[in-house]
Amino acid sequence: MLIGVLGGGQLGQMLALAGMPLGLRFRFLDPTPNPPAAAVGEVVTGAFEDEAVLAKFAAGVDVVTYEFENVPGASVRWLAQRVPVYPPPQALETGQDRLKEKTAFRELGFAVHDFENVEPGDDGLGAVARLGLPLVAKTRRMGYDGKGQMVLRTAADAARLRATLGDGALLIERLVTFKRELSIIACRGRDGACVTYPLTENVHEGGILRVSRAPAAEVDAATERSARQHAEALLQRLNYVGVLAVELFDTGTELYANEMAPRVHNSGHWTIDGCEVSQFENHCRAVAGLPLGEPGVRGSSVMVNFIGAMPPVAELLKIPGVRVHDYGKEPRAGRKVGHATLVGAGAVLTQTLIAAAANGQIASC
Repeated sequence: MLIGVLGGGQLGQMLALAGMPLGLRFRFLDPTPNPPAAAVGEVVTGAFEDEAVLAKFAAGVDVVTYEFENVPGASVRWLAQRVPVYPPPQALETGQDRLKEKTAFRELGFAVHDFENVEPGDDGLGAVARLGLPLVAKTRRMGYDGKGQMVLRTAADAARLRATLGDGALLIERLVTFKRELSIIACRGRDGACVTYPLTENVHEGGILRVSRAPAAEVDAATERSARQHAEALLQRLNYVGVLAVELFDTGTELYANEMAPRVHNSGHWTIDGCEVSQFENHCRAVAGLPLGEPGVRGSSVMVNFIGAMPPVAELLKIPGVRVHDYGKEPRAGRKVGHATLVGAGAVLTQTLIAAAANGQIASC
């Protein structure tokens, strides 16, 4: 089976590495030459909006998926008229629009922050007055890794809203104090079967994920069960096929749904080494119509992202039990260039790995 993947970044690379042992082959569409996925499959280079490029990409593929969500919806629908696309276009479009995803969360019973939509041409001050400061404003589309967001704490912040975030549609929501960030990753097959991975605790800096720990500590069975049931309900609502991640805020008494990612997710990278069946393998199984696998968690895992530049691999490999994943990307400030995972390691080795990641960074621009 030949799987077409929209996007050729490291997530596509990891999908192929998980799928090739199952006899699956991969073709990628990416606007840049020689992306990370070029090491594991054919790459068609061109714009996602170009129908001639889309036709070349789709020729002979059995199914199409994507490794990031900022793919033009019109292009995905064009492909879906010619070849099966999973997750389906409506799921992608929900994940691309913060108003649609927050509305879906609320209708499914997730706890969500109070929010209002702000249309183009509206300065947003009415929504600010109704909700009350402090608030978070986000562009409805195209934001990731902390981009397209601002915190409104004062009237002066609110006055700068449009100058900062532009004239497009916005979502404004109450700023809720939380004690930690969690995520849950779930996968649904073509036959409707679902599997979920344990809640994962995530640490962000500057809007970029730095460290994930799984399973998250101090999670009671009721909380875990509720998160799993809500994620599975979302999969059912969207008629979803593949992996989906939901990012959550833990206030200590409740889990608030923040955002969803309709794809394999950075907070699930630990599953490559920490599970019998990773998120990447299950996504491949799902879109290919194969039976899903139970995660089979091997123990506690810590995943550390390398941002900006890779530490020397030889030095990393001196850490007992470390598993290194170098994406083959050129160093650049703020860029995810690799990660490493420790399974069942103690605090000393974990801190050694985190320190290595910090030392490998380059200065932010």
